[in-house]
Amino acid sequence: MGRVTVRRPVLRLRDGAASRRPDALAAEEPMEIRVDGRALTVTMRTPGDDFDLAVGFLVSEGVIAAAEDVRSVRYCAGATADGSNTYNVVDVQLAPGVPRPDASLERNFYTTSSCGLCGKASLDAVRTTARWTVADDPLRMGPEVLAALPERLRRAQRVFDRTGGLHAAGLFSAEGDLLCLREDVGRHNAVDKVVGYASQAGLLPLRGTALMVSGRASFELVQKAVMAGIPLLAAVSAPSSLAADLADEQGLTLVGFLRGASMNVYTGAERVVTE
Repeated sequence: MGRVTVRRPVLRLRDGAASRRPDALAAEEPMEIRVDGRALTVTMRTPGDDFDLAVGFLVSEGVIAAAEDVRSVRYCAGATADGSNTYNVVDVQLAPGVPRPDASLERNFYTTSSCGLCGKASLDAVRTTARWTVADDPLRMGPEVLAALPERLRRAQRVFDRTGGLHAAGLFSAEGDLLCLREDVGRHNAVDKVVGYASQAGLLPLRGTALMVSGRASFELVQKAVMAGIPLLAAVSAPSSLAADLADEQGLTLVGFLRGASMNVYTGAERVVTE
């Protein structure tokens, strides 16, 4: 298994004094996702929860929708000089009868840790058809519950404490209880890891839950939430205009700038219960 953190010597300057010391960096390595032995995409990710990442990515892209759609997930031998396994290639074997991914999904470029999948041909291609609807989800959360999510997310980030360089995605109940947390150098990977965990546990669709992410709320994070049946997405920073458009279109509640008791509710305000 790849390392989550890497130690690297640094020159540290503080108040005019110089010292040399080791520093922990968040690991970033490529991972190729294959479906039935055929390469689908490559993503730059932090090693760990790789099977969750691969399965969550396939859920987000509409390839699978339930645990029974997957026959097996395994590592393939990596390309090293001595033939050892790099744990950077994951093959997902689909269950009999599950259609292979459309050829348009096969990408000969990699997913960066910063922006996720880029270069899709059109907006319609990005708007993957969801298996479930979130518009009718009865979830209700009070502002005080939402306000507590960022700190609960932060306290659960064990690798962030060592590196300061990882994003996080946390799945919460309507009462604000943390159900699952995943960390990664990429926000989209962290979300896919959460979704993949839920898929393999047979929990999809994730009705009555909220997804909290560090950083901003992009279009693709809204898409991933919708594809997993999550009715509320909250972020500590701003959403993009396209993210707000998709959330409004799909009936998802989108909360941004969630910092302490302050927040902006961009769509689906009826789920945020106020006096």
